[in-house]
Amino acid sequence: MRPILACSLLAALTVTATAGAECIYPEAPGALPDGNTASQEEMVTAMQGLKDYDAAVTAYLSCLEMETSTQIAEAGEELTEEQVTQIKAIQVKKHNAAVEALETRASQFNEQVRIFKDRDKS
Repeated sequence: MRPILACSLLAALTVTATAGAECIYPEAPGALPDGNTASQEEMVTAMQGLKDYDAAVTAYLSCLEMETSTQIAEAGEELTEEQVTQIKAIQVKKHNAAVEALETRASQFNEQVRIFKDRDKS
């Protein structure tokens, strides 16, 4: 009976966290300008969009940390060490996904910046 109760508690925490989640996954900026044809203004606007995205990801990561702490604190001693580990693992996956998406977008933008700068050298 104890394992069933433990699984039920973990499921309830997951549903509660999902239902009341305040951490909103940040949306990446729209299409990046093509470095071959973009104007200086388009590149600067895209750079600002990426900076805003970086700030949104940073806020999201902070929110995830707080969400994890709150979930664990609210559950109190009802949680087993395994359940705490599972909650933390879920948050780590969310964290890593957001960071990876940001890094990918930044890399794509940096490639377009290199193209843009090389174009002006010619």
